[in-house]
Amino acid sequence: MRSQLLVAMTQAKNTTGFLKQLRELMHNSRYVGATLNAYIVPSNDAHNSEYLADCDKRRAFISGFTGSAGTAIITHDAACMWTDGRYYLQASQEMDTNWTLMKEGIPGTPTQGAWLSKHLPSGSKVGVDPHLLTYSKWNPLKSQLETAGHKLVAVEQNLIDVVWENKPAIPCNPIHPLGLEFTGKSVYEKWEKIQEHMANKNANLLVLTALDEIAYFLNLRGSDIEYNPVFFSYVLITKTGYILFVDPRKYNPDIKRHLKEQSCKANFEVRDYDEIISTIKAMTVDIEGFAWFSENSAYALTSLVPSKHLLTELTPVALMKAVKNEVEIKGMRNAHIKDAVALCCYFSWLENNIDKLEITEVSGAEKLEQFRATQKDFMGPSFATINSVGPHAAIIHYHPEKSTDVRITRDNVYLCDSGGQYRDGTTDVTRTFHFGTPTPFQKECYTRVLKGRTQIATMIFPTKIKGNCLDSFARQYLWSVGLDYGHGTGHGIGSYLNVHEGPMGVSWRHIPDDPGLEQGMFLSNEPGYYEDGKFGVRIEDIVLITEARTPYNFSNRGFLGLKLLLWFRYKLR
Repeated sequence: MRSQLLVAMTQAKNTTGFLKQLRELMHNSRYVGATLNAYIVPSNDAHNSEYLADCDKRRAFISGFTGSAGTAIITHDAACMWTDGRYYLQASQEMDTNWTLMKEGIPGTPTQGAWLSKHLPSGSKVGVDPHLLTYSKWNPLKSQLETAGHKLVAVEQNLIDVVWENKPAIPCNPIHPLGLEFTGKSVYEKWEKIQEHMANKNANLLVLTALDEIAYFLNLRGSDIEYNPVFFSYVLITKTGYILFVDPRKYNPDIKRHLKEQSCKANFEVRDYDEIISTIKAMTVDIEGFAWFSENSAYALTSLVPSKHLLTELTPVALMKAVKNEVEIKGMRNAHIKDAVALCCYFSWLENNIDKLEITEVSGAEKLEQFRATQKDFMGPSFATINSVGPHAAIIHYHPEKSTDVRITRDNVYLCDSGGQYRDGTTDVTRTFHFGTPTPFQKECYTRVLKGRTQIATMIFPTKIKGNCLDSFARQYLWSVGLDYGHGTGHGIGSYLNVHEGPMGVSWRHIPDDPGLEQGMFLSNEPGYYEDGKFGVRIEDIVLITEARTPYNFSNRGFLGLKLLLWFRYKLR
């Protein structure tokens, strides 16, 4: 039994052969114009998605590291992986000795640009797929490399795809409409609001590349990416209407009818997904005003527009999506009530059966999904359940699999981070238990995390304050005894959309697009503490930002507070 409770190490992937093939391609004139001295493999897809379809998990394929955040850089004699504190432990376990882990957020760790500038010979060429590097990352990296005498090169043929035999196919799953009883606003109402923002920016074209923004705007949902109800597409919005670019196999009579009914006076057209580049080229040759992109759009798209007509900043859709309307707020509350019922049923079942049945991380997660599936409008989990025991709970984004599965017992800390997708909302909640007797240190860590969570939950703060201004309040009780955690304190959450939603958040990191917190936004509140190889603690709720009544109102700015959505308390007997 004791050996069962040790961290079951996943065998690291042997990447020697794949790295050899990749390095050969970096010299091959069939794929590159000139020899590359380095090749960058970002985590994201062409839409800068956090979670990926299997066909887009290129960085995981070449490195073995499966976390959601990280960038691989391969040179002729080195392979480095940059990732943040959520994944230090996981990356060190999943990568073989070919790789060097670069711990972002640790003082002294060089940035990718600084490392490349220092380690490459003079006049080097650094290649990357321009569809996978955003505009916001391309330009600073390009400037930094040029200052060091190097050049950033767009490589149209993705070299990982050449190496990757039996690469999974691009998903082509059905799309379904989401009614006004869940969305609260029609496509036309959203289009009209977007027109106001475009007029203020003198933009004649708005290009939507983020999949959740497109799903929100069109009141459509899909399943091309597991746990995320989105579908591969682009949208161009003009003064007269919009164009949807999507695989034609997904465009069925129901979708056509939905768009026709909801678009009213806004003209719409549907084109093949692959026509996006040719269309942007054609529409921006003689454009007046600006073509508006998010800074997180792929450089391959933004580079098509003459620089004097290119506007790159947060799209109006991102903020519209983040500030929920009354129908969405009601739906989110309802979804969390249903989710609370499922969670209480699961935790009660677990406590009553922990000594009777052999309940493991995997089987426990499956049982929790069964309880959620009994709730109305349940569509599936919002992410892979982090059901973790003892040392596994110290791996912040641990995902139980058969190879690492262990039994849930009374002898260890048990952390459960899970969520559901419902037609009326998305949930994300974490609870940490010990069904036996925790150590004094575990009790102290739990208490300090709980105090931080409570501190945030009771905060009063000015309207439009940036989220990172709140982050230190969650950490103060840990900091006071020399403890901390490596992830942010809060993220936005979608309404039957992505479980992690921008543009705001609560983090020690600077969030460039954070527009400031305002009424109607939803945030997670999730401080934690993790002792590598031993245990982890995290307590997470979703909170709604609401108006706060204060005796004073400095500069008539208005003040905000937080309202808890998770309608349950579960106490061990």
